[in-house]
Amino acid sequence: MNRTVAAALMSGALFGLGLAISGMTDRHVVLGFLDLFGDFNPQLAFVLAGAVAVTAIAFRFVLRLPQPVLGTHFRVPTDTTIDRPLLLGSAIFGVGWALIGYCPGPALVGLAGGLRDAVIFVPAMLAGSFAHYLVERRGNIDAE
Repeated sequence: MNRTVAAALMSGALFGLGLAISGMTDRHVVLGFLDLFGDFNPQLAFVLAGAVAVTAIAFRFVLRLPQPVLGTHFRVPTDTTIDRPLLLGSAIFGVGWALIGYCPGPALVGLAGGLRDAVIFVPAMLAGSFAHYLVERRGNIDAE
């Protein structure tokens, strides 16, 4: 196994462990965090604050390196355009997250853990992703 694949697997495992420990794989914890005027659970605010702090500090050091340890260059987004597809996609993602309490990362960790809700959600998420692919593909074919 090459170093890049091993690093990706270790990073994914660490990310999944963090999601499980933080409670983000429990959709009821997430829904409690999003329910500001009901049964609000502030637990994930601490997860968010910790993630932002670590990222803010680490990025300052990492981006000063001449190149990534396992790559040839950093792939940092440069497009700052706020357009209709971005806003629409963000809205759909947010509504879906608020309705079910899962986003892709925690759902995949929940699926790996055998959580019943994730077993139902992940195939629906994949079907929605495939439907988007088909719509985009058709739009690109029609534009030619």
